[in-house]
Amino acid sequence: MKIAIILFLIFLVQPTFAQDKDWEKDWNETLAAAKKEGQIVVAGSPDLVMRREVIPNFTAKFGIKVEYLAGRSSRIAARVRTERDAGLSTVDVFMAGIGTTTRVLYPEKLIQPLRPMLILPEVVDGSKWKIGKLWFADPGKKYVIRAFNRLGSFGFINTDYVKLNEIRAAKDLLDPKWKGKIAVDDPTVSGTGANTAGQFLMQFGEEFLKRLYVDQKPGVTRNRRQLADWLARGTYPICLNCRDGDLKPLKRAGFNVYQIYEVSDMEVQVGGSPWWLSVATNPPNPNAQKIFANWIISKEALETYSRGYGTATLRNDVDESFLNSQSIPRPGVKYFDSHEWTWASTGRRKASQRTAKLLKRLMNR
Repeated sequence: MKIAIILFLIFLVQPTFAQDKDWEKDWNETLAAAKKEGQIVVAGSPDLVMRREVIPNFTAKFGIKVEYLAGRSSRIAARVRTERDAGLSTVDVFMAGIGTTTRVLYPEKLIQPLRPMLILPEVVDGSKWKIGKLWFADPGKKYVIRAFNRLGSFGFINTDYVKLNEIRAAKDLLDPKWKGKIAVDDPTVSGTGANTAGQFLMQFGEEFLKRLYVDQKPGVTRNRRQLADWLARGTYPICLNCRDGDLKPLKRAGFNVYQIYEVSDMEVQVGGSPWWLSVATNPPNPNAQKIFANWIISKEALETYSRGYGTATLRNDVDESFLNSQSIPRPGVKYFDSHEWTWASTGRRKASQRTAKLLKRLMNR
């Protein structure tokens, strides 16, 4: 009887062992081919964490150089679309925003299935992820990976100029003393600024929008670094669309910037920022593409990114003790998911377009 049990256990273990060896063989062969390619082209937003930490770590680990194309997702998508029409392909991996991913990369077939490329056991093992599996956000469940889940930020303040208790509700922004003191990402073009304005419009109406974006005379820019600089220096001590990653070095330099996660009169949102992972069709470096796509969602890479950017990931083996607890979604709490695929691809776009059109009219009066 004991011999039968032992033989049965050996029978169970053998496939797992073979599978482990299969992945290792596949990985090593792909890595060897990737090193011959020698490089990879990754497109994403301007990001100091990527440039200073993540990319150097990848190159040091695998000996593969990374060309990082940094810019607004919409511009990068336009470039890739133009190249495709000309029969060219220069990008391997996209780390784009949800808007560009849902409205351009996915529907225009600029990306290919990512699921078949995943090799590393720690990546495909559902037990390593908070929802029990990899979160493929796209309808086909194989093209786009969501690696982050964090509470959305209402905004930031510079506490040298604004007290913590002075912005407790969205309507506090309309106080006359904040006239000329609020900075926003341009709300008249598709992006973060328009999304924020759209939320204000849906919840508070057109009059609120006019009072905030016209009467309060906010500083408007499309430059993320300028938003961060304005906030840190007190030029505009309230910033609605700054990103925590851009403010990290300023915080370390001693600037007193504070992130507001919740206000009393608005629904708390959860989102998948800062990026969504997808892989380009007809990549110039297919093997390096595969290696990078696996590694960037590994524990090592996401923990580096999480520490540098200050955002919660969807992995459950990443240390989050250094994060602000207010930024981590709480189990059992229902949030509005601003990055849900259908809302991001259609609902939010319609709201943003309506808002941008309205604001252009209001600002030109």
